[in-house]
Parts: sequence; structure tokens; C-alpha cells
Amino acid sequence: MGHVVNHHRDYRLLQERFDRHVTGAPASPTFTKILELLFTPDEASVVRRFPSIPTPLSKLAQKLNMQEDRLSDMIQSLAHRGLVIDIEHKGKQYVALPPVVIGFFEYTFMRTRKDAPMAEIARLFEKYMFEDDRFSRAVFQKQTQLGRSMVREESLPQGDHIEILDWERASHVVKNASAHAVSLCACRHKAEHLGKACDHDQNNCLSFGSAAEVLVHNGLAKSITVSESMRLLEQSKAAGLAQTGDNVQNKLSYICNCCGCCCGMIEAIKTFDINNAIVSSNWIVEIDEATCDGCAECETACPVDAIEMVKYEKNGRKRQRAVRDAEVCLGCGICPTVCKSGSATMQTREQRVFTPENSFDKYARMAIERGKLAELMFSDYDSFSHRTMGRLLSVLENTPPVKALMAIEPLKSSFLNALVRNAKR
Repeated sequence: MGHVVNHHRDYRLLQERFDRHVTGAPASPTFTKILELLFTPDEASVVRRFPSIPTPLSKLAQKLNMQEDRLSDMIQSLAHRGLVIDIEHKGKQYVALPPVVIGFFEYTFMRTRKDAPMAEIARLFEKYMFEDDRFSRAVFQKQTQLGRSMVREESLPQGDHIEILDWERASHVVKNASAHAVSLCACRHKAEHLGKACDHDQNNCLSFGSAAEVLVHNGLAKSITVSESMRLLEQSKAAGLAQTGDNVQNKLSYICNCCGCCCGMIEAIKTFDINNAIVSSNWIVEIDEATCDGCAECETACPVDAIEMVKYEKNGRKRQRAVRDAEVCLGCGICPTVCKSGSATMQTREQRVFTPENSFDKYARMAIERGKLAELMFSDYDSFSHRTMGRLLSVLENTPPVKALMAIEPLKSSFLNALVRNAKR
């Protein structure tokens, strides 16, 4: 009797695996088609069992009951296509399954490819992401987000009383990164395949540190020098692009140079009114109504449509002035650079915006808010450690009590299982 292979089940389980990431991936026939185009049936049946956190190849091969050589070949092929993360550290190979965003969507479009039907994939991603709001609300739900707006230093007021932290400065991030890489802007590259790309440069998506090294290792980005990275940053600012960085204080992994027409995060803000899809900076623009001459340059330049021109009458003459929407303003600092009258200035927000210290804290907080902490922390019991638990407890201690209690409840069984497993070991 022949072996019956249920490919549909493997793709469904792969979708469910992606949905367990903190940013989620809701079920959809469109998303299933994307998976079918990107993963072979054999790959889907294996990848659906991959961990979210980097795991040694040898350990994963044992878990999957596969020969290391065969698994390594599959992983290298998947990593080259941007579907899994292949990391080499101290002579060992580690593997992890990335989320959809920031993850295999970006990795798919970070470079040109002739080995895949990119136009069809772009069309399906556009439909999945923006035909309705389910995907965007899965990714950008709650408070802690993947990216934050980075204010332009040039737009900030001068003075000794003005406090600008190092991690708020894009120039500081670039100059102090241990490694630099550049790749295509995934959003503008996707838009190109849809026939609606803008005129902005595509080759300006910056990554740093270990993230840059991993992308270069997998052929998804090109290694560059710090001076080249700074030049791309300055060129992007001059082109009117907004800087969106990794939502952490230390060791930022990327800075995107975003336009208001192609950026997926900005499109979620403008299409579905998810105003916190990008966390605002600690600054906000103020517009002096008395001196605003109504030129509308700021309205045109704002990437999230946070400024509109309001008509009024003064001394019998019809005029217009700029009005800012505080709920939408990212605090990116673009508008003061185009305001000829000097009416647009950056001011500190009344309440400082919270920014996680590092990537662990960011994803732990996102998991707590989304009810996925158990999945994040204990998807692989062997990775449990006192150091990891100590860091998690530190995050929980600084989390509002109600959210912390909601996170702890589903952790109980997973936590006890991990303790028993480590005690036996």
C-alpha cells in the first residue's frame, strides 16, 4: 500500500507555525498560495517544525530524525531564498524560522531574483497584507512594536537644556555599529513588481551588527563600510525619506529609509488607522499658526499624512495654514526641513515614549502583550536557562500587573515542564 502524502495539511501546519510568532500570520487562502510558491511540499513538512530561536543544526537534525548533511543542504537552499535564518557562530551552524515581518517577506524582496515568480508573489503579498486589516492588526496590535521613528537630528532645537539620547540619533547608531550592510528596500521592490514603484532609490535599506552579518552570509545584503552607510543615510534624508529603526535602545539591527507611498508600516497607518504601527519618537512637530504662510510643503512632505491645510479668512482674504494631528505625527522631523517660514519646529513630547532596552526585551514585551510568551520562551525546552529566566523576570517586573498576570498563567505548565526537564538533566 502506497504512502499517502497530505501536502495541504503540511501547508496548513506551516501557516499555523508562522501564526505562533509574536507578530502572527492569520490563515488565508492567499497566504497559503504564498507558501506554496515559496516552499516545496517537502520543505513545508520540515520547516513547520523549525524553532523560532536559533538552534544548533545537529540538535535540529536529531529532533527531525534527519541526516545532518541532508538538512544542511535544505537549510542553505531555504536561507539563500530568504525563508529561514542560517547563522554560523563559533564554527557551528544555527537555524531559526523567521516571522513573516520583519522576516521572510523582507528577505524575499531584499534582492533581485530570477528563480521565482516575483510579480505573482508581490501581488499575493499585497492582497494578503492590505485586502483587509487582519494581517496588519495581527502584526501591529497592542503597544510594543517592531519599529520606531527616528527624529532628524538636524530638526531638533539647539541648547544645553535639550536632551538627545544616543539611541535617538541615527548618526550615532550608524557610526557605532560593529558591521554594516545594505540591501534593496523590500517595500519599494515589491511595489516595482506591482508596477507602482515611486522614484526613490531602492538600494538604501541598512542593517547593522550581527543582523548585517547574517544577511550578508545568506546572500541577502551587501557588506559596506561605515562611511558608505553614513552616505546612504544622508542621501535618504536629502530625498525626504523618513528613518524607521529597530525599536530598541541598544544594538539596533536596521534602519529603513521609508517613503509614504510604499512602506508597509506606513501603509498600515494610512489604510487602517493603526497609528502606532510605528512607535513615535520622543519629539513632535509644533506649527506656529501666526507665522505659517500656508505653502503646504509640510503637508506634501509628511509620510503619514499627519498635516493638512485648513482654510480660513483673515482681513477679508482667504488663507490656509497647516494643522498637525498629534495622534498620527511620528515625530520624524521631516517637516521642519521643508518649512520655509520656520513655523514648524520640533518639541519634546509631554511623556517620554518607552523603548525596550534590547531585542530580547522587545520580543518578550510583545509576547506578553499578545499572549504568546509561553510559545516564545518555551518552544524549545533545552534552550531554557537561568540567564534567560532572569531576563524574563526583569521584563515582567516592569510590566503592568494585569498584563504580567495574564502572561504568567499560560506559562505555568511550560515553566514547570522546563524545570522538571532541567532537573532530570
